[in-house]
Amino acid sequence: MSCRKHNSDMNVFCLTDQTVACVHCVTMEHRGHTLGLVSEERKMKQENLKNMLIKSKEIQQSLQKRCNINRRMIEQIQVEAKEAEDFCEGVLVQVIDSLQRHYRSVRRMIRAREEAAIAQVDLSIQRSRQRMERMKRQEAELGLLARTEGDVDFLQKWTGLQGHLEPDVDLVRDADEPGLDFGPIKRTLQGVGRQLEELCAKEFSLMLFRDDAEDDSEEQTDGEEDEQQIDSSGHEVVSGLTRQMELQAPETRADFLHYAHRLTFDSATAHQDLVVSADGREVRLCGQTVKGPSIRYPHRFVHRKQLLCREPLLAEWSYYEVEVEGSKAEIALAYSAMDRKSRSNQSAFGGNAQSWSLDRSAFYSVSHKALSVQLITVPCHSRIGVFVKVSEGVVAFYEVAETMILLYEMEAVFTEPLYPGFWLGEKCRISICDLV
Repeated sequence: MSCRKHNSDMNVFCLTDQTVACVHCVTMEHRGHTLGLVSEERKMKQENLKNMLIKSKEIQQSLQKRCNINRRMIEQIQVEAKEAEDFCEGVLVQVIDSLQRHYRSVRRMIRAREEAAIAQVDLSIQRSRQRMERMKRQEAELGLLARTEGDVDFLQKWTGLQGHLEPDVDLVRDADEPGLDFGPIKRTLQGVGRQLEELCAKEFSLMLFRDDAEDDSEEQTDGEEDEQQIDSSGHEVVSGLTRQMELQAPETRADFLHYAHRLTFDSATAHQDLVVSADGREVRLCGQTVKGPSIRYPHRFVHRKQLLCREPLLAEWSYYEVEVEGSKAEIALAYSAMDRKSRSNQSAFGGNAQSWSLDRSAFYSVSHKALSVQLITVPCHSRIGVFVKVSEGVVAFYEVAETMILLYEMEAVFTEPLYPGFWLGEKCRISICDLV
């Protein structure tokens, strides 16, 4: 190819301008530029092109391999889902069969009681009819006696009939037959049905929530790994499918019970004046200090009449209730690492950054970081409900009655597991309600 201006071969490549030129053009127009031969530059560009084609093929092979793996994953997911579905169906069929067997047993019991009651009533009917026949014959004999004319004959016949007359009292007693009451059976089965419905609703809700949380965590981890691999090779980032279970905000007490959490008091954290029951479900303030070697209880509250529960609240949403007996008590949530030894506010629930507290006395108040909010609500009910949304950083306190009465809702950012805690005033007793 020749230059139009100088009719010379274009065998020089200007790397600065990325153009092809002849020797004369280079001398006049490309002074100071980086120059090279067209043939050498073509050879370099050809090698780069070859490498790009190889890289492109490698990327396509990698993507095809990923597609094949994903197709096999889909097939495996479908197989495992079908196996899980068949397994669940088998379990539920067994449950249904068990319920049907129990129902048949109950039905046989009802039929047996029905037959026994009917047989008893039939026997009573037969006895009544037999008695009626005897009464008719007696009535006929009495009619004949009434028509007797002679006084002597009348008295003789009357004396002879005295031993054969039917007593009226027996007649009245046979007429008063008791009926059969199926009410206890119906009430029992109604209670069983209600318990089964509540258990299924609660367990299935928890199962779906846990499964969803695990899937979200795994998918997020897999997605991060995929993103790092693709980015390092310069591929397009493709995000995986994720799904999220939306928890329904509870409104009624039955809704709250779906998130019920079983708790027990930790006697190892209890102040020496506090006495925890054997089952760990009740604590009371003892008027006389219970002496004991403090070395055995290194985790107890030393100066505050407080204690924690053994179980942390690890679920996404948790709910529990306590019964409070006494005029002064605190229902709190705290980190396990909060101070338990000092006399300062740092060891008091609500007096530090590691605890949140509801004070129940003449009025309600809430505390956190030694800052208190006085509420105008006067305690009216002995049962207190606590609802915690860990990821959303919400602690809500309720009075539990026929309806849920919201006392106060606190917001925070939780960085450690939360443990329910309690402070007891004079003559106070707190019981953890069995909701599970």
